[in-house]
Amino acid sequence: MIKRLLPFIAFALLAVLLGAGVLRNSGKDTSAIPSPLIGKPAPTFSLPVLGDPSRMVTDADLRGEAYLLNVWGSWCPACRDEHPVITELAQSGRIKVIGYDYKDEPGDAQRWLQQFGNPYALVIVDYDGRAAFDWGIYGAPESFLVDADGIVRWKYIGPMTDEVVRDQLLPELEKFK
Repeated sequence: MIKRLLPFIAFALLAVLLGAGVLRNSGKDTSAIPSPLIGKPAPTFSLPVLGDPSRMVTDADLRGEAYLLNVWGSWCPACRDEHPVITELAQSGRIKVIGYDYKDEPGDAQRWLQQFGNPYALVIVDYDGRAAFDWGIYGAPESFLVDADGIVRWKYIGPMTDEVVRDQLLPELEKFK
């Protein structure tokens, strides 16, 4: 009889354990995954520009002005949700916004920008995702705030919202501008 109940007991214990974990994290902001890059120089990279693959952009080329590196892809549904927020931020002139097209086909990315608008001062492309490892990119969308000296100051995982810009990004930006 007990042998028959063992799988049920094991399942019940596992369910209780998982439920306790979910309850412990309830209400926590899981987009605020800390990045080991915060306070450190942005990773070294050399990536092509969307639409002009012969033109390479490096991390050194971006120094001298703070920027928000916004990781996106035409394949990413959440990127479509955040795009109006990124567009509004770029148009505000508060921060230069650099697009980081992640694991995308160039034609798809260009069509996506034609359809939804291109808010980016520049779009660099990481076709195979190799440079993403150095940035600690999990997927899209993600955003990194980099100061004029090339130091990563802030990272956000997930689609940016007006609240995230107002409550998190802009206060970070004010710390070093």
